[in-house]
Amino acid sequence: MLRIKRLYIFMLQSFLPLFLMTFFICLFIVLMQFLWRYIDDLVGKGLSMDVIAELFFYAALTMIPLALPLAILLASLMTFGNLGERFELTAMKAGGISLLRVMKPLIALMIVIAIGAFFFQNYALPVAQTKMWTLLYSMRQKSPELEIPEGVFYDQIPGFNLFVESKNRDTGVLNEMIIYDMSTGFDNARIILADSGKLAFSADQTHLYLTLWQGELFENLRQMGMNAQNSPYRREKFDTKDIIIKFDANFNRMDEQGMRSQYVGKNIAELQHTIDSVNQRVDSLGDSYAREVLNTAIVGQMRFNRHYVDGKMEQYPMRDVTLTRALNIDSVFHGDNTGEYLNNLNHAVSIAKRNRQQYEFKSFIMDEDTKNIRRHAIEMQKKFTLSIACIIFFFIGAPLGAIIRKGGIGMPLVISVFLFIFYYIVDNFGYKMARDGHWAVWQGMWLSTAVLLPLGIFFTYKAVNDSAIFNRDAYLIFFRRLVGLRQPRHVEMKEFVMEDFSPAVAVEMIDNIGLQINDLLASASARPGYISFWRAGYDRRALQSVIVAVDGAIEYLSTSRDKDIVNRLNMLPVLRSLLLYRPTIYPAVAWAFIILFPVGLPLYLVGRRQRDELRAELTKTREVLARIKSIIMD
Repeated sequence: MLRIKRLYIFMLQSFLPLFLMTFFICLFIVLMQFLWRYIDDLVGKGLSMDVIAELFFYAALTMIPLALPLAILLASLMTFGNLGERFELTAMKAGGISLLRVMKPLIALMIVIAIGAFFFQNYALPVAQTKMWTLLYSMRQKSPELEIPEGVFYDQIPGFNLFVESKNRDTGVLNEMIIYDMSTGFDNARIILADSGKLAFSADQTHLYLTLWQGELFENLRQMGMNAQNSPYRREKFDTKDIIIKFDANFNRMDEQGMRSQYVGKNIAELQHTIDSVNQRVDSLGDSYAREVLNTAIVGQMRFNRHYVDGKMEQYPMRDVTLTRALNIDSVFHGDNTGEYLNNLNHAVSIAKRNRQQYEFKSFIMDEDTKNIRRHAIEMQKKFTLSIACIIFFFIGAPLGAIIRKGGIGMPLVISVFLFIFYYIVDNFGYKMARDGHWAVWQGMWLSTAVLLPLGIFFTYKAVNDSAIFNRDAYLIFFRRLVGLRQPRHVEMKEFVMEDFSPAVAVEMIDNIGLQINDLLASASARPGYISFWRAGYDRRALQSVIVAVDGAIEYLSTSRDKDIVNRLNMLPVLRSLLLYRPTIYPAVAWAFIILFPVGLPLYLVGRRQRDELRAELTKTREVLARIKSIIMD
């Protein structure tokens, strides 16, 4: 019988509630972003709640690929941050349980989620995207809800402009109406003035009945081809007049098949089939255009004595080759007189322009096919990138939570938002580069994965090895060593000393350090030139030996009860072993920098300054130790 360990059950119970909570929160946030983006297409259309709810349901399914990685990142950060803050993670490590073993059940869960995300992307998402975009375009095509304002022209009825001075909201009567009827064209526009009127819909909501009282109609009866000065004109006065206007107020769904044939509505097999078929068409068109170029005569002459027949190159018979010698184009254009020259030139320019337009049109067709191929290839790559992103975000969030050891929703939320924004920017940059054809599709779509994968490996390695990557002092020490900043020395006089140092031993230590410093100073020139800087320098092993000896002497002499000696110890500089004291021990590397003179010049200038400082520090160390020796011997 399969039994799951309590540790694994505990980890799943800690992670799953947080994951579900963060997932629905993230989904709600991205859904609100969708709402604000398309709010203009929904407001004022008189849509029923079931249609709007259906749109939001499919939009929520479409937004899952955006919300899922963020939810995994935030949930893993919160889970391991809570474990670290409550010292539960410390207790597990103290019990001999490694971090990877703690993460093991969640890694298995992430693999299951990644597999599920792939199948969702391949089968469910195309259906959801097809229905969502079909609904959205149908809503855009729907006529707006008829709500005529007062004092302004209303143009939401196709072919009509209505002006209403005021209206009675109880009876629905419109007062002082002006109607511009341009449904039959601008030249045959009708202008209607009425004291009052009323609007009503037909039973099937496809027509609008407009009843007008006490008004006049002005109509132009101009027909096609008739002179504007002789156009008949009609004026009509009426007490009551009924007008029927075609106005479909119903919500009509578009056919899903049109959207289903787009790249957003296809699975991997359908995408690959489309890519192959369009590629075949592009190759066929390219071959056809190439044959046409080779077989087209230029100025009535063929350039080559070969042509294409049924896709095969064949030689022209020699009697069909008209270009048997060099042709003087200037003599052809000039002709016998200036008029003939201009005619020839204009004819040649018109032919060149026509050929250019033809090839530009052909290139436009092929460019559209190429864009279609890239769109389908991008959509196919998206089927895989979501699954990998889920796993990578877990290996970023879980180790990072174990390192920062902060639970709750404060710090994890800030870090998650920052990382996700970085991921979103990189992913969109890669997508646009792939969409516009600047990069290969696989390069653009996998750019975010290539950027975040090293980050996940780095955080996991640091968390497994308990590295304090957020330790401020460690970074300060590294920065000081990198740029060569000096550090002050702090030696405090001990309040209680069990045994004072031995003067003989102290003097011997100081003498040995002095000899080592003298040898080290003699091993390198004081002001090295560019060549000697790269070929020689201070022996870093000997320097490290001096550093160890000085630190040992300070530790030994710090037990002194003499305040003057302790103060002198604080005057000793902190010796450092920097890289540019001797950049390389390999002659080939040194000669490479010597030959590439401008490349190594900045390093030479910085290294020379550092060597001068080292020489001054060694000299000061020798002098201070000599003064301490004299104090001891007095």
